[in-house]
Amino acid sequence: MKHKHLFIGLLLLIAALALAACAGTPGPEGPQGPPGPEGPPGPAGPAGPAGAAGTAGEAGAAAEMGDLSCTECHNDTTLIVGKKTAWSESLHGSGEAYVRGTNASCAGCHSGGGFSARIAAGLNPDEVAEGDPNPTRQDCRTCHQIHVTYTGEDWALESTDPVDFFAVEGATYDGGEGNLCANCHQPRRVFPGAVDGVVTGISEHWGPHHGGQAPMLLGVAGAGDVEGSPSSHYNMVEDTCVACHMGPDRVHTYEPNVAVCQECHSGAENFDINGVQTEVQAQLDELGDALVAAGVLSENGPEGHPTVEEAPEGLAIALWNWIYIAHEDKSLGVHNSAYTKALLEEAFAALEQ
Repeated sequence: MKHKHLFIGLLLLIAALALAACAGTPGPEGPQGPPGPEGPPGPAGPAGPAGAAGTAGEAGAAAEMGDLSCTECHNDTTLIVGKKTAWSESLHGSGEAYVRGTNASCAGCHSGGGFSARIAAGLNPDEVAEGDPNPTRQDCRTCHQIHVTYTGEDWALESTDPVDFFAVEGATYDGGEGNLCANCHQPRRVFPGAVDGVVTGISEHWGPHHGGQAPMLLGVAGAGDVEGSPSSHYNMVEDTCVACHMGPDRVHTYEPNVAVCQECHSGAENFDINGVQTEVQAQLDELGDALVAAGVLSENGPEGHPTVEEAPEGLAIALWNWIYIAHEDKSLGVHNSAYTKALLEEAFAALEQ
C-alpha cells in the first residue's frame, strides 16, 4: 500500500509538470467589466483652509462702514423724530408752497428735490429747465446729505458756499451755514428803471419775490437812491440765519430765538429791541394807507397786492419798498434796522415827487 501511494503522487507531479509545459504566453487584457455596486462612504477628511471673504450686501456694507454706523442716527433716541416733529410745525414742513415746484421757474426753490438738484448742478433758480414732476417740501434731504455715507456725517449741509445773488449784480452773501438759506432767500428781480418817468411791468406778484431776508441783511435790493450796508446781524452773528432761527441746539421749527439775541442785547425779552419793530410797523401802516389811497395797492396788510400795471416812478418806488419790507423781509427791521428805515424814508420822499 505504501508503494501504491508513492506511485500515485509521482503520477500527479508528472501531470502538473506536463500541464505547465503546455501553457502559452498570456493574452491581451480584456475589456473592463461593469462597475460594481457603490461601497459605503469613507470617513471625512481633514478641514481645508478658509476661503476668501465674500462681498457684503447693501445693508452689510452700510453696517461695515462704521461698525453698524446706521445706528449713529437710527437708534432709540429722539435724534431724528425730534427734529422731524419740530420741522413739521415750521412753514417748510407744513406750507403748501412746494406745489409750485412743478413749474420750471419755481422748482429750484419751491421743491425740496428740485432744490437739491439745482444746487448739485450749480444753477440759479431761473436756469432750471424743467419742473419737478413729484415736488417735495423742504425736508431733511433738501438741506442735508442724507444717506451718502450712512454715518453721522450725513447731517452735513448740501452747501455752505458763499452765494452770489443772481439778480443783484456784485452782491455776495457769505454768512457761514446761513449761506444754504440764502440760495433761495434772495430776490428774483431788482427795481426796474423808469422810462419817461413811468415804471411798467407791475403785476400782482411784483416786487423782489419772495426772498428778501438775505439781501436785507446785506443792505441791497431796495428801490430809490438809498445806499445800504450789511447789518451787525450779518457781520457779527456766526452762521447768520441758522444761528438766530435755529439756535445752538439747531431747533427745526426755524423760529428765531430770543436767547441768541440776549448774547448781545442783555435783558431783551422779545425782538422789539429798542422799539425798532414798533417804529417800523407804524411807518409801514402809514405808507400802506397812502398807497391804498393812491390806488396802487389793494389793501394795507399781508393780503395787499399791487392793483396797477404801471405807475409814476415815485409811486413805484414807494410801492416796491413797502412790498420789500412788509411782504418779503417781514422782520420789521430786525435784519437790518438802518437799511429798513432808510428805505421807508425814501418811500415817503418818493410819494411827494
